[in-house]
Amino acid sequence: MRKMTLPALVIGLSLLSTLNTYAQKKAFTYEQLFKGAATNINQPLPAITGWVDDTHYIERRKDEADGKQKLYSIDVKTGTAVLYTAPATETAAPPAPSLTIKDARNITYSPDKNWAAYTKTDNNLYIYDVAAKKESAVTTDGSATILNGYASWVYYEEILGRGSRYKAFWWSPDSKQLAFMRFDDANVPVFPIYWSDGQHGYLENERYPKPGDKNPEVKIGVVSVADATKTTWADFNQKEDQYFGAPYWTLDSKLWVQWMNRGQDQLIIYQIDQAGGKTPIYKEEQKTWIDLDEASRIEFLTASKQFILKSDKDGWENLYLYQNDGKLVNQITTGNFWGTSIYKIDEKAKVLYFRARKENSARFDFYKINLNGTGLTRLSFGDYSHDQVNLSPNGKYFITTYSNVSTPPTMALVDAKGKVVRELGKGVTATINEYEIPKTELVRVKSTDGLFDLPVLITYPTNFDPNKKYPVLVSIYGGPNAGTVYDRWRGVGGATQWWAQEGMIQVAFDNRSSGHFGKVGLNYIHRILGKYEIEDYMACGNWLKQQPWVDGTKLAITGGSFGGYMTCMALTYGASVFTHGIANASVTDWQLYDTHYTERFMDTPGENAEGYKVTAVNTYADKYVGLLRIVHGTSDDNVHMQNSIQFINKLEELRKHFEFMLYPGERHGIGGNSQNKAQHIRMETYSFIYQNLLGKTMPAQFTQR
Repeated sequence: MRKMTLPALVIGLSLLSTLNTYAQKKAFTYEQLFKGAATNINQPLPAITGWVDDTHYIERRKDEADGKQKLYSIDVKTGTAVLYTAPATETAAPPAPSLTIKDARNITYSPDKNWAAYTKTDNNLYIYDVAAKKESAVTTDGSATILNGYASWVYYEEILGRGSRYKAFWWSPDSKQLAFMRFDDANVPVFPIYWSDGQHGYLENERYPKPGDKNPEVKIGVVSVADATKTTWADFNQKEDQYFGAPYWTLDSKLWVQWMNRGQDQLIIYQIDQAGGKTPIYKEEQKTWIDLDEASRIEFLTASKQFILKSDKDGWENLYLYQNDGKLVNQITTGNFWGTSIYKIDEKAKVLYFRARKENSARFDFYKINLNGTGLTRLSFGDYSHDQVNLSPNGKYFITTYSNVSTPPTMALVDAKGKVVRELGKGVTATINEYEIPKTELVRVKSTDGLFDLPVLITYPTNFDPNKKYPVLVSIYGGPNAGTVYDRWRGVGGATQWWAQEGMIQVAFDNRSSGHFGKVGLNYIHRILGKYEIEDYMACGNWLKQQPWVDGTKLAITGGSFGGYMTCMALTYGASVFTHGIANASVTDWQLYDTHYTERFMDTPGENAEGYKVTAVNTYADKYVGLLRIVHGTSDDNVHMQNSIQFINKLEELRKHFEFMLYPGERHGIGGNSQNKAQHIRMETYSFIYQNLLGKTMPAQFTQR
């Protein structure tokens, strides 16, 4: 690890000194934490919106004269601020005209704003000529099972992502072509979701493929705006068991398509020609799986026919330089990088700037490296996580926002050598000294097999006394590459502060598949999703129970979705460790979840029957001895309530005591359809904690509506 520069050291020590000299005079009130009453502690950091040039950044500030928000150009050396007006060449192009089109979905303009594309509820794709005010139908065969440019559910959830809003069409950079996916759901099994509305209720029939089921059949089409009625189909066999990732358009408007086999261990990127023919550009194969939903896999270089590819094929997330014809030029980064994201490619200087976790798996750092793989330099400083970075146009300076568990967010201006030029702001005020702030600590616990030092984040009660025993609440998620333990400031306020004041230890664990240990750690869970994860959590739980300040009879765990699955496993498979749990919207058997996510890790039930058995919660239901609250929304279209029902049925057959909270009409995020139900689930959770962990009556304020 590079030595901290002196200015950064001074900044860090001053903040640590502030936190270590708390007067500890008072606790926060209920109104401060839950009713929005001002605490005067948290304050916004400067609003940096960009750069004028390499020596002036742009900040949005309130004008003291008229109180309006305005943009200022700030001199990096002196801090002098002057009103900023963008030059004419930087003036934004006029926005595209607002279109009002009946039942249009995902209206998306071409780069030149001359065209718009959208789908309608008839599941057809359309192109609109803005100047001529004319609509053309790209497809006409849309139906309940044929979806053009609108994603089938499993693609929306697992491949294109929820941010796509089901959009499955993409404009070329030259605005002349539109690529889209056509989904045929006819052979995808229907899962019925019951709605209890009205006298008789009704069913919502969802096309949802479960492990081993038929997936939607997908075609990749390309249409020219010159003739929107003529589609060229890429030369793939629609009937083949396969997946397609979001396509890429090269800078010169050539279409690249990501293809993957059903087993998800082979990836090929094809270039599609004007006749629909395909030429392989890149191939990758792994013994376990490859993520297809990697949106930032490729970055194209503008000045040369090259691209940078990100891959975890060597066990970590590294960057590679390729020619556009698929020839490898060289590997750029080599090492234990994870969470890698490119910030800038300086093609003239042949330098790449990126952010990643490497020095410490719980922290992000900012780096630069030559495109030929030499000259790796850590530009960020200290034992902090640098979570936001804003780089100047030519890399002469950058602005970073950094923190750790004991240091509030701080923004600083840093030069190209990593030297702090000036602190720009802190995320807290000096008022913090008036309050009792709980100590948070990040420790590492050895896994049972001794292979991994698992990260554990502990927030202690205020006025912590190591001679007392405290109840523990563990909050987890636990899914692959979805860690929650980071060495960053957790903020002041809310439920975390309240529970610390009430005398509860709050903990987060991360297992070997969380990303802290790269793809090396992730590979352990292949074909046995959940078993290593819960065993790692048990190791952390046993470590906690060995601490003299932990009440081992009150070691609770809670989570939702995958975290709900982990909670159910903790109270069954891990019943010797965990005593209480609240499981929200839980998967309980991987046979009941969707194809793409589940088979990525587990293969199909036909290929891995034993793996599905040993990772199912019901397999260990007879071990359940604590108190588990099972929570589910009846209309959950992601993790079907079927999961909880089958688990409940097993517990009832075994005559086990448990609690169940059902939310009619709620989806995967309970409370998303009703503020009252959102409040209800919070209050019921708080009540569970007070009764079973803290052993006292919940304060009256919580019961007030």
